[in-house]
Amino acid sequence: MDPTTPTDDGPRKLVIRNIGLLLTGKIEAPIADADCLIAIDGKITAIGRERDLDLEGATTLIDANGVTLAPGLIDSHIHPVVGDYTPRQQQLNWIDSTLNGGVTTMISAGEVHMPGRPKDIVGLKAMAIAAQRWYENFRPSGVKVLAGAPVIEHGMEEHDFKELADAGVKFLGEVGLGSVKDGKTANQMVSWARKYGIQSTIHTGGPSIPGSGLIDAAMVLETGADVVGHINGGHSALPDDQIVCLCESCLKGLEIVHNGNERAALLTLNTARELGKLDQIILGTDGPAGSGVQPLGILRMVSMLSSLGNVAAETAFCFATGNTARQRELDVGLIEIGYCADFVLMDRAQHAPGKTILESVQLGNLPGVGMTIIDGRVTSQRSRNTPPADRIPALVTGH
Repeated sequence: MDPTTPTDDGPRKLVIRNIGLLLTGKIEAPIADADCLIAIDGKITAIGRERDLDLEGATTLIDANGVTLAPGLIDSHIHPVVGDYTPRQQQLNWIDSTLNGGVTTMISAGEVHMPGRPKDIVGLKAMAIAAQRWYENFRPSGVKVLAGAPVIEHGMEEHDFKELADAGVKFLGEVGLGSVKDGKTANQMVSWARKYGIQSTIHTGGPSIPGSGLIDAAMVLETGADVVGHINGGHSALPDDQIVCLCESCLKGLEIVHNGNERAALLTLNTARELGKLDQIILGTDGPAGSGVQPLGILRMVSMLSSLGNVAAETAFCFATGNTARQRELDVGLIEIGYCADFVLMDRAQHAPGKTILESVQLGNLPGVGMTIIDGRVTSQRSRNTPPADRIPALVTGH
């Protein structure tokens, strides 16, 4: 059922019991001492031991059957267009397919693949507001798509950003994908956006498609965007010394994407670790793009960074959950009282190496997704895309 569908009278109480491992999304404390979680009307209200919690009156009861519960994964960098369709790769239901990879929230870095995308100021504002609205009003398979991300163009003034913010726009598309390609102008517009509560991301690296251009470290630093978009390139990465410079100088999001340079991703990870900045690492796919759609892209990044980057799997999952939540100021991605009841339940894949899900992921394997939940409602059960899990949770009552 769509999480936005009206419900019967009375509170909706979700109880998930028999949790084998609870990942919090908090990089400072990634594992919770808990085996039960309760949410009422889509918000987390209790986390702890089943014996200490009130399980009575559950409208939805899930027996986790000993599997791992984590915050729903967040894809920090997508390029949606409309609904669950992308003309970039002529694919339908790509968002639903990504839900089957454990992703419950997706953030637009610009609706740049819209055929005939308007680049005049009136048109780009209209499209951004419309995109924000249609994904607010329609969640493909329940997934939260935070869209309506205008690409800045020459001629925009402060009042344009106020108008966008007043209309509900909260993100800029990748700086550098439009006509603004100098740091001074970009900095002014990013500052206007920030003044009105709009976050910004900057394209980093070589051109992504014909017509785009190089954005080097100097422009990234001069622009001062909130997120260094695909610091490992989308697709082509900057030289190593520039990546290191960005890691040293930037105080906010260092975004690593699936559709980038994997060697540069590991350089970013290792540099951030040396600098004590692992809390700034966030993950995206940067799809749909020339590489297509990656339903398991976020899980693949978690596994790759954990295994090749020698990071504990529970920490790597924070890159895809709590780190992004905190950098992006979201109410998802953390197992914490008051946050949205958006979860992925998963287990070690059948016959995969490693005695536990964490060992298996750190050995480079994908987990099997058994269920996703958004706003306290089950949105998918056993994944059609991941390898089958050893164990799967059971929906005992409710929906």
